[in-house]
Amino acid sequence: MKKLLILILTLGVLASCDDFLQEEPRDEMSVDQFFSYPSHAYNAVNILYRDGAPTFYRTGVYGGSRAMLGGYISGLFDNDYKGQEVHVQHSQNLTLNGDNLAGYFDGAWDNCYRAISRANLAIANIATTPDLTDTEIKQLEAEARFFRAFNYFYLVKTFGDVPLILEAYSSLENLYVERTPAAQVYAQIVTDLEYAVNQGGLDNVPMHENDFRISKASAAALLADVYLNMSGYPVQDNKYTDAANAAKSIINSGNFALIANGATEAESAYNVMRTSDNESEYIYSIEYDASISGNYWQPAISYPNSATAWGIFAYSITNNAYKPSPELLAIYDADKDLRIQNKQFFHSTHTYIEDGVEVTKTFETAPYLWHNDDALFETGQNSKDLVVYRYAEVLLIAAEAIAKSEGVTNEAIGYLADVRSRAYWQTDRADVVAGLTGLSADDFVKEVWKERLRELVLDYKIWSDVQRTHMYPVTDTANKGEISFTDVVDHTTIWGKTFEEKHLLFPISENERQRNPNLSQNTGY
Repeated sequence: MKKLLILILTLGVLASCDDFLQEEPRDEMSVDQFFSYPSHAYNAVNILYRDGAPTFYRTGVYGGSRAMLGGYISGLFDNDYKGQEVHVQHSQNLTLNGDNLAGYFDGAWDNCYRAISRANLAIANIATTPDLTDTEIKQLEAEARFFRAFNYFYLVKTFGDVPLILEAYSSLENLYVERTPAAQVYAQIVTDLEYAVNQGGLDNVPMHENDFRISKASAAALLADVYLNMSGYPVQDNKYTDAANAAKSIINSGNFALIANGATEAESAYNVMRTSDNESEYIYSIEYDASISGNYWQPAISYPNSATAWGIFAYSITNNAYKPSPELLAIYDADKDLRIQNKQFFHSTHTYIEDGVEVTKTFETAPYLWHNDDALFETGQNSKDLVVYRYAEVLLIAAEAIAKSEGVTNEAIGYLADVRSRAYWQTDRADVVAGLTGLSADDFVKEVWKERLRELVLDYKIWSDVQRTHMYPVTDTANKGEISFTDVVDHTTIWGKTFEEKHLLFPISENERQRNPNLSQNTGY
């Protein structure tokens, strides 16, 4: 926590000592000075769009992003460069701890608390900023609360109990904060998001229709996800009805829709996702502009490291940093599911012209959803937004939450069928519905889990679902499309490593524990 205060001091948030300076330095502002014009309040919130959530999605060509760590620990994803990326090795070998990945977890912890500190400062001062209208105050506070909730949600899922800090730092008091029980952290997340949904005065529209600012639907989607996770482990507080209601507030608005498939595979919904930033399916996206700050390396991890030698890329290097295992790819029925066809979610071939001759390269399957032709072959700069919440996920949350709270209703079946039918594009939707009708609640929920795995495979949800359900997806490469679930504890991964209870949370960095002696370590580490 000490580094948080150092950051605040560096930003000039604290006033300088009167005995040292007779006047305020021109390159520093006290809090009272900073929040003296409406533009100051807007700036305090705007910085959160750049650093308030994107930090764990930022992708490096070698190490991937921190959002990928769950995929690595699941054993279902690999990285061509794991020989030098120790976080991948320790995750796959289940040898990670607070010492050997201290720096790695520092990055996640520090970035989240930096964003939380900035959100706290904004929330504490927006309402008293002169010349802001009541409408502006509510909207700005709703946005700041969204980002505070988003970061606490990441922290509590990753580390469990974490310090809950809601006040802006203005002194050295209360610097060493103890861990707060996860249930209490979740309660605060809910409070922030309910404010954003119910009191923020935000429009319930896709993000691109809201000038790429947080909308009511953005907050409601995060809230639905939070309630779904609260209903599972470790909190186990039954919030399925609340999750369903939050999801249905988006569905019933009529302002959102799944991207439709075109006439050919090249015009599929998944290729639209790959190329377009302005779709009614997108609920919360991290916006990028290569001329300012691009989502720089993500296209470069759409090819294996060996592809660098082809000499056709604008990037200096390529690397399959989130390489799906054969066991992961076996979640799809290749005869029915469009998502597993080449150049949909994934690809394994590329054709180009070399010295006037057409050349086709074949390689181990890599993500195609992040493939950006212009960035890869022309500019080396990627402006494609990163979508965090899509309407498809909201439909799946609603389907699961309704089944758990009301039973397998036609409504729940319809939501799951909507997502599956788009993927099973040559199957009559009535047949999809028939296959889901008559299932027990338990069997239906497992069908939702399967669809979450297939639809959100590159949305970094796999390990989060394992954490909340304590169930691990098991596939069979000889029977593709078949998925069963087993208890994650004592399950042996494809790397021959066996999960223990402790692996369901990550360790807290020992560096952070030395800085804050009141931080206890997670059990087992």
